[in-house]
Amino acid sequence: MTRHKLVFPQSFPTIHTERLILKQATIADAKDMHIYLSNETVCRYMGIDAHETIEDTKGEIKWYDNIFKEQTGIRWGISLKDDPAIIGSCGFFHLEKQHCRTEIGYELHHDHRRKGIMSEAIDAVLKYGFIEMNLNRIEALIDPDNLTSVKLLEQFNFVREGLLREYEYGKGKFDDVLIYGLLKKH
Repeated sequence: MTRHKLVFPQSFPTIHTERLILKQATIADAKDMHIYLSNETVCRYMGIDAHETIEDTKGEIKWYDNIFKEQTGIRWGISLKDDPAIIGSCGFFHLEKQHCRTEIGYELHHDHRRKGIMSEAIDAVLKYGFIEMNLNRIEALIDPDNLTSVKLLEQFNFVREGLLREYEYGKGKFDDVLIYGLLKKH
């Protein structure tokens, strides 16, 4: 039997799509990222409070760096090809190498919603995960009230697998989440 093996990138990959550049976010991007991460609408379904200070946002960027260094995830900053400002992020975390599975997460600046940007970013990230990293399964945990995210993932053939009751603790309470999964062989 051939062993299925995950391939983690040695250096941070940049992904180009028709309209986007998915790249490594740096501390220099903190000001741009703080604009959307300090917006309650953007953070509503993320299980975190909106960032109050630029230091909160720098902490988020440091987390992106740490998960990449530890090889437990990879989170791309999203920018438009004609503007280097980071307007969102998309990527993997909770990477389980032995099982070739991970969780996907994403968020987008409120001014850039409903333009197909996140669909384009997710498409590129899913392809990278399945083809380049050799992932077998990508999961998503979604707040049941986040119907926009549910519709977005279902367009990529993610399958609702169940409701995890009081699965996450955030903003002072336990929250239910829906678990969605997408298999490489879907």
